[in-house]
Amino acid sequence: MDMLRDTSQDEELAERAIGGDGGAFAALLARHYDRVFGLAYRLTGGRAEAEDLTQDICAALPAKLQRYDARARFTTWLYRVVVNAAHDRRRRGAAHARAAQGWGDWEVARQAADAETAERIDWLTRAMRALPDDLRDTLALVLDDMTHAEAGEVLDISEGTVSWRISQAKKRLRTLKEKEDGA
Repeated sequence: MDMLRDTSQDEELAERAIGGDGGAFAALLARHYDRVFGLAYRLTGGRAEAEDLTQDICAALPAKLQRYDARARFTTWLYRVVVNAAHDRRRRGAAHARAAQGWGDWEVARQAADAETAERIDWLTRAMRALPDDLRDTLALVLDDMTHAEAGEVLDISEGTVSWRISQAKKRLRTLKEKEDGA
């Protein structure tokens, strides 16, 4: 059954987990771990980084659950947690990259290793990394079988904005593909 459609059990499990029920928390993780990882992968563009991000989210989830408002769907709240965690990781990564500039041979070798890793991931994931964060986040959610309305709820934007972002992402990906094919 689709994660976004069967929400009553999620909300019940979340309430029990907030109350300290470890079994309920484990059940929530079991129900949503693969989806969290899948979204993290699409947001980060790499398996190792997605694994790290997913583990960070799982470790922080008990504390974050204390701020869960049961009036919202659990899945919407959880996707927002993943998107926000990916944003935080990107900001930290950008700050680290700025700090690492000028580290000589070590940095050159690290960048070469990153480039080699990027060559091994599939084209769409690689191309998504070139998109601005807002387009990438929106596309990742829609690729995870969310409707435009559901993605809008997670990102706290209108359904129309989601549709516009998807259109822009498609245009940019098409242009990128045409450039690669023409090169």
